Amino acid sequence: MNKKHVGAWALFDFANSVYPAVMTTAVFPVFFITFVVGDEGGVGELWWGRAVSLSALIVAVSSPLLGAVADRGGARKKFMLAYTSICLVAVAMMSTLDQGMVLQGFLLFVVANVGFESSLVFYNAYLPDIAPPERQGWVSGLGFGVGYLGSALGLVMVIPFAGDRIELVWFLVAGFFLVFSLPAFLVLPKDQPTDMSIAQAARWGVTSFRAIVKEVWDLKELRNFLFAFFFYIDGVLTIIVMAGVVATETFGFDQQGTIVLFLIVQMSALVGAFALATPTDRYGPKRVLNGVLGLWIFVGVAAYVIESPTLFYGMAVLAGLGLGSTQAASRAFLSSLVPAGKEAGMFGFYALCGKSSSVIGPLMFGYVTVWADGNQRPAFLALTGLFILGLVLLQRVRDPRAAA
Repeated sequence: MNKKHVGAWALFDFANSVYPAVMTTAVFPVFFITFVVGDEGGVGELWWGRAVSLSALIVAVSSPLLGAVADRGGARKKFMLAYTSICLVAVAMMSTLDQGMVLQGFLLFVVANVGFESSLVFYNAYLPDIAPPERQGWVSGLGFGVGYLGSALGLVMVIPFAGDRIELVWFLVAGFFLVFSLPAFLVLPKDQPTDMSIAQAARWGVTSFRAIVKEVWDLKELRNFLFAFFFYIDGVLTIIVMAGVVATETFGFDQQGTIVLFLIVQMSALVGAFALATPTDRYGPKRVLNGVLGLWIFVGVAAYVIESPTLFYGMAVLAGLGLGSTQAASRAFLSSLVPAGKEAGMFGFYALCGKSSSVIGPLMFGYVTVWADGNQRPAFLALTGLFILGLVLLQRVRDPRAAA
């Protein structure tokens, strides 16, 4: 492995992790629902669920095609830079939001989230290039581990401004993301020219998309993994985007209390990512995922039952342990199944499954909450069903690392 490449790659995870910590979990959802929308009875949650679902749908539809175009046109880093820039500009523009600007807040979040999630397609595609198969679990865990450290530092950074000066939070997030992502764009391997320009690759992608989909479908183990991933990651991502709202509306946390809660979650996620990185390489990512999905099922049931804020802290620690290990092991698992030269395209389908499933989860959470007259607890039982289904489907996948 080239240590500079691995370090720069992991540092991008450190940089971008401030975005989900602040913008999709601890600060912006609460700001949008309680201040920008300001309605009760689940209306704010429904608007938020629509924003998350629409952005996820856009990423899901576009990622496989754009990933294949980046592979064929040799433009992986260019695409990664373009989408990162879109995200940063939209986040900075959120400083203009005020009470009642529901549509503006909705649209800015959709644009920012599409930029963020799409940039990860091309970022993740570097993993097979910079790490050999027997070290991909460790490198993936390293990325998520330092990423959760970035999330924690980002939350600490914004705590003083999360009240009366909240407009400064969005500038701080954009600045943090920008500064620490620069090494990735400077150090990671350059795009290699191919026999196609980007425009030619785009035309090829549009006309050959059916063949691209068939290629993925014919890879049995990859196909089976993506089906399982579709369901269990939906539950994980929905809990991430709804957790801040649950903490404030069901357990009575204030804005700063929610940030402190997520600092604890980020630290436990960091521990989970690092602790299971070596077992992922030694025993294979499938065994690790079997264990952590069992943990997620327990968390989903516990969220329905518990009422004490103290117990909610304990549940959040368990969720953090599962969060870090689930994401790191899933990325390593897919990397072990990807054919050489198809990395961005296959990680595009990884995003397709992750984000198209994310259309279901937040909407389901929002509608179940409205159906329960604002009670969020039944929605967690619905999410638990997604973890169970994902765990069952995962048993159909043969793990090449475990076989080796």
